[in-house]
Amino acid sequence: MRLVVAYIQPHKLNDVKQALYKADVHKMSVTNALGCGEQQGYQESYRGIKFEVNLLKKVRIEIAINEEFVEQTVAAIVDGARTGQIGDGKIFVSDLQDCIRIRTGERGKEAIG
Repeated sequence: MRLVVAYIQPHKLNDVKQALYKADVHKMSVTNALGCGEQQGYQESYRGIKFEVNLLKKVRIEIAINEEFVEQTVAAIVDGARTGQIGDGKIFVSDLQDCIRIRTGERGKEAIG
């Protein structure tokens, strides 16, 4: 079992969801996040006062998947999120020790579905 965590641009969320659905991945959690990487933010001015905005809006997608879905899930996220510009995001894949479905008590591979 693996946990895939991806940070993407908010405007690419629908494209990523469509790519995941085509890859037969339908279960995910999506949250809003703030962060910065190579973009390092930008400067704005409000009423003549300059300030730096270094935490940019991102979307965090978490997907718990079985081993056989890892490559197609990662490929779908890349296909949906890539613009070729700095700030496209990152994908992290880590081992998932256990998963428990609360409703039935199933564990492991069966709980992920």
